[in-house]
Amino acid sequence: MDSTGVKVYGEGEWKVRTHGSAKRRTWRKLHLGVDEGTGEILAAVVTTNDVADCEVLTDLLEQIEHPIDQLSGDGGYDTFDCYDAIASRGAKATIPPRSNAKIQQHGNCKAPPHPRDENLRACRQVGRKQWKQESGYHRRSLSETAMFRLKIIFGGKLRRRFFDNQAVELFLQCAALNRMIQLGKPDSYKLEH
Repeated sequence: MDSTGVKVYGEGEWKVRTHGSAKRRTWRKLHLGVDEGTGEILAAVVTTNDVADCEVLTDLLEQIEHPIDQLSGDGGYDTFDCYDAIASRGAKATIPPRSNAKIQQHGNCKAPPHPRDENLRACRQVGRKQWKQESGYHRRSLSETAMFRLKIIFGGKLRRRFFDNQAVELFLQCAALNRMIQLGKPDSYKLEH
């Protein structure tokens, strides 16, 4: 899971640089859930730029029908609500805890350990860099690759003026990108001698 900003069509970059912007520049956030195995976009939500990643995680999870083994996200998803939503899907949460994170349920507590506390303990034991390698956190970069593909193929800006139309434009881009991925993959099979 990750998000990216997409520019809203407006005044040209040259005019803004030369004369200044008449109004504040704005953008939309495209939140994506990407399958690491296929590279396909499984879930997409479009919001304004003032919506945090953690606020849309449940909407993204609702769009994914098949089972999830692991969900990797950046520090924007480091909230107890996100961990609980991921756990309710039976998935392992691979989210790096913030630098000032504190353990909520200590070892002498009767309740099972919270997944966020487990990630924090592991980071403290082996170090953040080692934890990222051991947990498979770096697979999150595959969602960034999908966003890069989307922006390179379709450009990094929206052409529609109204929010609903902008959302539809981004959803169509995601669907087209998925179709390109499906068409571009060869059918592999084992040869029998």
